[in-house]
Amino acid sequence: MTGKGKRPASGEIRQSQILSTFGPGAMMDLPNHSVLIGGLNHWKGDRRRIYEDRLAGRVCELLDVNSIALYAPPVDEQDPKASRSGITSFVFPTWFVAQIEEFWQAPNKRQYRTRPLLPWGSLVKGRYLSLEKKKVPVVPVRFVQACVNGHISDINWYRFVHSESANSDCRGQLWLDEGGSGNDFVDIFVRCESCQARRPLSDATVPNGKVLGSCEGHRPWLGPAAKELCVSPLTGKPELNRLLVRSASNAYFAQVLSVISLPDADEVLRKAVDLVYEDFLQFAEDVSDVKRDRKKQKVGAAIEGFSNESIWAEIKRRQNGTSDKPKSIKQVEIETLLSQPIEVGEDAPEGDFYARTRQIDGLKPLLASRIDRIVLVHRLREVTAQIGFTRFEAAMPDIDGELSLNVRRAAIDLEPTWVPAIENKGEGIFISFRQAAIEQWRNRDAVQKRGLDLYKGFEEWRSQRGIDPDKAKFLGLPYIMLHSLSHLLITAVSLECGYAASSVRERIYAGESGYGILLYTGTSGSEGTLGGLVQVGKRIEYHLTTALEMGKLCSNDPVCAQHQPSNRQEDRLLHGTACHGCLLIAEPSCERRNEFLDRALVVDTVEGLGAEFFQTGRL
Repeated sequence: MTGKGKRPASGEIRQSQILSTFGPGAMMDLPNHSVLIGGLNHWKGDRRRIYEDRLAGRVCELLDVNSIALYAPPVDEQDPKASRSGITSFVFPTWFVAQIEEFWQAPNKRQYRTRPLLPWGSLVKGRYLSLEKKKVPVVPVRFVQACVNGHISDINWYRFVHSESANSDCRGQLWLDEGGSGNDFVDIFVRCESCQARRPLSDATVPNGKVLGSCEGHRPWLGPAAKELCVSPLTGKPELNRLLVRSASNAYFAQVLSVISLPDADEVLRKAVDLVYEDFLQFAEDVSDVKRDRKKQKVGAAIEGFSNESIWAEIKRRQNGTSDKPKSIKQVEIETLLSQPIEVGEDAPEGDFYARTRQIDGLKPLLASRIDRIVLVHRLREVTAQIGFTRFEAAMPDIDGELSLNVRRAAIDLEPTWVPAIENKGEGIFISFRQAAIEQWRNRDAVQKRGLDLYKGFEEWRSQRGIDPDKAKFLGLPYIMLHSLSHLLITAVSLECGYAASSVRERIYAGESGYGILLYTGTSGSEGTLGGLVQVGKRIEYHLTTALEMGKLCSNDPVCAQHQPSNRQEDRLLHGTACHGCLLIAEPSCERRNEFLDRALVVDTVEGLGAEFFQTGRL
C-alpha cells in the first residue's frame, strides 16, 4: 500500500487487530479523521486462504450458508507494480467540532467553552471557515447514535436541538457548549445560534428514551446504499437509537470463533475400522466378538491402540445406520487430548500439532487424586475467524465457547462467501482433572451453597440486562473453579516461562467429555514456539502449588473474600471472590472477559467457606 507511485495508506494495523478490535464496522481514529472500517466487500488485494474444516463448518452453521472460505486479511504489497491492496474505510462521523477557543455565558452566569458544530458539507477543504475568513482545523464529534442490531449513523443534531422548539425547521449555526472538564453529559449542551434553542446531551442518555428517534438501519461500513430494515425481535418495530461515545469500550464487540487444529480421534478410529469392517467386523454382535476378532492378525494390526468398547461403538453406529452426533469445537479438542496414550500428532517442523503425555507418578497425593493427565503440547495451531460483531453488549458464548444461533449480530459482508481469519502457531500445557473428584466435590453441601450464591448473582446480572434465559446460561461450578485456577496458574507460570502473562491464553474444558485446562501461546511468527511453556509443564506441580498458595490470600482481603455476588451496589454480579488483586488478568488471556471467577472454589480463603476443590492443608 505504500509502494512508489501509490498514494500512501492512511494507516496500518496488525492482522490480529483486524479480527479483534478494528474489524468491519469498528470506528478508528486516524491522525486527521475518524473512520469506519469497511466491510468485506471493500477489502482489496490478494488474500491467503486458510484451511480449517472444523471452523469453516461451524461458521457455515452460524451464518446459515452452504459453504464458507477463510482468508487472511490483506497485507501491504512491497512490489510497486502490484495492484493496490488494503481495506477501504469511510469517514465517520460526518459532523465535526471546530477547534476554536470561545466561551459562552449561560443565563445562570455559568461559562461554557463553546465550539461550532458543523456537518461535512459546510467545511472548506476539510476546515471551518471562521467569520474572519480564517481556516480552522476541525475534529470529529465524539457522539454518534447506534442500535443494538449494530446499525450506526450520525445524530440528527438539528432535530435533537429543535424537537421541543417551535422552530423545528431552523437550520441556524449549532454550537457545542461544554462545562467543567466536558466529560459529564449534564454539562454538555447543543445550542442553536439562530433561535437560541438549547438542549443538554443528557436527554439522550435516558434508558429507552425516544430522543434520538427510531433506527433507520444504516450500515455505512458496507457502503452508502447498504441500508436494511431494523426490527426488534421483541416488538417487531425498529429499535430505538442510543447515544454512543465513539471511543467507548462498548462501541464494538467482535464475534470470533477459534479452534485448535487437531487430528480428529474419531476420524482415525473410523479409518482403522474401515480396513477390516467388510471382511470381519460387520458380523460382530457384541463386544466379545470384537475381542475375538482382535486375535486375528489383520484385525489386530488394524485396530491396535483402540479399546474393544470404542471399536464396538463404531460398529454399532454403522450397523444402525446412524450418523455421528455433531460435536462442539471444544469437545473434539478434549477428546483428542484424552484419547491418545502417549503421543498426539506428528513431530514435524511444519506440523500443526504434536503433544506428549507426561508421567505423573511423582505428584503429591492431593494433586494425584485430582489430576489424571498432563500433556505437554510442543506444537499447536490456532485458527480464529470473525463472523460478525455487536454493539453495547457482547454476546455470551456457551460453556463450549460457541455462539448461539439466534444471537443478534451485525453483518460484515453483504453476501457472506468468506470471513477473515488468522492462524497462530504456539505451544502449551494441558491438565486433565479426574471426573470422579470433581463430581464428589460439587456434591458437597458447602459447594452447592456457594453455587447458589453465584447463581443468584448471575440471575441478577441477566435480569438487569433483560437477557432471555435461553441466550445466557449459568456455566456451572466446575467451569468457574477451573477458570479461576487457570488464572492463578497463568500468573504463576508467567514468572518463569519466558512469555508475558498477557501472551499466555486459556481454554477451559468443562463438559461431558472431561474437565481440563489448556494454557497456550500463539503468535503469527515463531515467538509462540520458544518452548518455555513445555519446560514449565515438566514441573507443573510446583507451579500448581504456587498458584494455590497465591489464591489463599488477596491484597484486598477481607473485602475481596467477603464479596457477595448478588450485591447490586458493588455491581460485580459475575464475580465471587475475585478482584484485580488476585484473579483478574489481562483480557487477551481470558476467554470470558475476566468474568465467572471465584477463588473460594479453588482454595480456602480467609472467609472459610469450605467450598474449595484443593484442600491445601494436605499439600
